[in-house]
Amino acid sequence: MSENREEYWGMPLNTYCMMIHLSQLTSIIMPGLGFILPIVMWAMNKDKNEEIDIHGKITINWLISLFLYSVVCGILVFIFIGIVGLIILVLLNFVFAIIAAIKANDNQVWTYPLSIRFLK
Repeated sequence: MSENREEYWGMPLNTYCMMIHLSQLTSIIMPGLGFILPIVMWAMNKDKNEEIDIHGKITINWLISLFLYSVVCGILVFIFIGIVGLIILVLLNFVFAIIAAIKANDNQVWTYPLSIRFLK
């Protein structure tokens, strides 16, 4: 990853990339915000820096994948296995966001396991 002294939303590049990953956890505070905020952060600066584009795409791919997995688990709730699946997804989302954020802060790219690659 390149050394870049520019700031995005008042943050250094590595901090901004870290916040893209962590921003998905804002759904804890306000449902839906954890899907909208990472997209806004990525879309506003993706053309200004390649690293932001990479981290944003990785996060968006995970969010779309997470949504699809949640829909499947939501359907499976009727046979009770879906409840377990939804709990696992919540835990994975939290853990994956933290790991990706730590890696981004260290100028590393980490692809979320189980993420389907929609954006390339």
